[in-house]
Amino acid sequence: MKLLDWEVGLDQPFFLICGPCVIESEQLAIDTAGFMKEMTDRLGIPYIYKSSFDKANRSSSKSFRGPGLEEGLRILQKVKDQVGVPVLTDVHEDTPINEVADVVDVMQTPAFLCRQTNFIRKVCEPGIPVNIKKGQFLSPWDMKNVVDKARETGNQNIMVCERGVSFGYNNLVSDMRSLSIMRDTGCPVVYDATHSAQLPGGQGSSSGGLRDVIPVLARAAIAAGVSGVFMESHPNPEVAKCDGPNSFPMYRIEEMLRVMKELDDVVKKAGYIEDSIHEFGKGDLL
Repeated sequence: MKLLDWEVGLDQPFFLICGPCVIESEQLAIDTAGFMKEMTDRLGIPYIYKSSFDKANRSSSKSFRGPGLEEGLRILQKVKDQVGVPVLTDVHEDTPINEVADVVDVMQTPAFLCRQTNFIRKVCEPGIPVNIKKGQFLSPWDMKNVVDKARETGNQNIMVCERGVSFGYNNLVSDMRSLSIMRDTGCPVVYDATHSAQLPGGQGSSSGGLRDVIPVLARAAIAAGVSGVFMESHPNPEVAKCDGPNSFPMYRIEEMLRVMKELDDVVKKAGYIEDSIHEFGKGDLL
């Protein structure tokens, strides 16, 4: 698949989607986008800046959701113009999709909404790339039906994203087999390394998270073979206004990305991922 200026797939280096969960201020957006662009340019990692103007899927109505549509899109446009990076944001059922698509380069659908047929089609209709998150309740092979709905719009720029599956109350686990199974959709597979470490609603009125396991999950996903990695990062996760417990400290991210890049090079150059697709079938993985 051609994603913006890059070819993405199992024979290409992984791309990174990263940034604070939600837009907290214009200055933070400019600073974090600039920091990440400089780092990923140095490492040679294709990069998309992520931050949301509205997070509708909060645990509590009192949780911070973001600056809203108008101010959020203004800030994202400034990030694009001033920093020179492509941008991604979440959209929801009541989002004016065409207005968002005029500004951002990639749209992302929340995991809980992956089975909402009208919503998936509406997001895909503008034709820009869409990252569809797999629901925490959905099997990886069921994502083929979601992708079929998306492609019925004529949009072929579809990615599928694993973010963990519910394992009892307030807990998620990652089944790394799903990263292979979801290749059957024919879409680039993205792994969300930070929301997979989330403990949904684990703090009562907000979600918790196991930040220390993020590097472990990210390395495992790279070794399993993915086209891209999504993660949320913040200069100071302890004071982040959204998803701080499962955000990775931005000042520590370069070391992790270096290891991921080295591992990605080894796995893809060895050709093991392509061979494994032919060697194993979905039935064997189950």
